[in-house]
Amino acid sequence: MTKIQSTGTGKYEQLMASCAALSPVSAAVVHPCDESSLTAAVEAAQAGLIQPILVAPIAKLREVAARIGLDLEPYTIVDVPHSQAAAFKAVELVREGKAEVLMKGSLHTDEFLSAIVARDSGLRTGRRLSHVFLMDVPTYHKVLMITDAAINIAPGLEDKADILQNAIDLAIVLGVAQPKVAILSAVETVTTKIPSTIEAAALCKMADRGQIRGGLLDGPLAFDNAISAEAARTKGIQSLVAGDADILLAPDLEAGNMLAKQLSFLANADSAGLVLGARVPVVLTSRADSVRARLASAAVAVRLAHARRAHAGDAV
Repeated sequence: MTKIQSTGTGKYEQLMASCAALSPVSAAVVHPCDESSLTAAVEAAQAGLIQPILVAPIAKLREVAARIGLDLEPYTIVDVPHSQAAAFKAVELVREGKAEVLMKGSLHTDEFLSAIVARDSGLRTGRRLSHVFLMDVPTYHKVLMITDAAINIAPGLEDKADILQNAIDLAIVLGVAQPKVAILSAVETVTTKIPSTIEAAALCKMADRGQIRGGLLDGPLAFDNAISAEAARTKGIQSLVAGDADILLAPDLEAGNMLAKQLSFLANADSAGLVLGARVPVVLTSRADSVRARLASAAVAVRLAHARRAHAGDAV
């Protein structure tokens, strides 16, 4: 099934315009050996966002480029024997300071991430890795971030605190002074029958105590209350987050993944995606992504890379 291509609402274009004054960053593109991932890297380079380092078996890379009519002459190529070697070599380039961004190509996500989380040679920080979708939903008034829908399957309370901090830090880098966070569950009341409601309440108190910083949290909130102020008022919920959330924290990966894909396929939303919590921003592209979403993912990574230059050592 192919996603209907969005015509866009201007939200991603504003994001990319904010990168116009930023210099391109070096990006290690891991095994871009299919049309989708190679085209994404070249498009980001042509948009002035990245300087790609293509890490892949050179014969396979040239075969793909020839098939789709792309000229690889302007780009650096690092020849490796296979996809696993590409992942580890790209991580090595980051550790050597030769790349500031990682971009996933045509290899399995687990294989890609295994090089990043390798204990001695990877890109771990003190922060847990997490994924964020940046959704351009035509019926919502701003970019909507959904986390985590790709990495943490059943995160516990402390995991969710890291996931939230990653997303809040990203939103701040993107210009949201105090990101509004809706912690999702099936209901808006706290009950022992639904553990995610208890964790939502605990996360809000952790924010009160400074264990989660920079955001305005509310939860538990059902999805309708999180994105509709009118729905919240109907249920008697007084909230500064309801109807104006910047970030939606899903109770687990299944819920987050289904929510993001429902918005993509039923609401015609575009979905850029990044992994946070490593030493550098990590771009996860999909074959179903539109050109706009691919460029938006690269633009966010560029913003993060420049922010890291200014704040060396941060985990975002």
